[in-house]
Amino acid sequence: MSTAYYALFHALARECADLLVGTGDTRSDPAWAQVYRTLEHGVAKNSCKSAASRGFPTGIVSFADTFVILQEERHRADYDPLARYVRAEVLVLIDNCEHAIRDLASAPRSDRKAFAVWVLFQKKR
Repeated sequence: MSTAYYALFHALARECADLLVGTGDTRSDPAWAQVYRTLEHGVAKNSCKSAASRGFPTGIVSFADTFVILQEERHRADYDPLARYVRAEVLVLIDNCEHAIRDLASAPRSDRKAFAVWVLFQKKR
C-alpha cells in the first residue's frame, strides 16, 4: 500500500516541479528540487478532496480521488495493526494508481499547471 501511494505522491511532486520550473538542461535543479519537496501530504490530500468542486477536468478529478483513497489506505496499512489486505484488493488499488497517473499526464497542460498550484499553495488546515 505504501509503495502504491508513494508512486502517486512522487508522480504528483514530479509533475508540479516539471510544470512550474521546467525540464531539461535549462531548468534550475535547485529550484526544481525545492518545488518537488514543497508538496505536503496533508495539504495535497485536502486540496484533492476539493478538486471536483474547483472545476478541474475529469482526469485530474480522477487522479485527486485516487490520491485521497490511496493516502487513507496507506495510513490504514501502516498504522492499523489489525488491517489486512488480500492480494486481489491490493492489485486493484495498484491498477487504480497507474490509471490515475495516466489520467493526470493526459490532462491539458494548463489544467495540470493549475492543479499543481492548487495542491502546493493551499493553507494548512
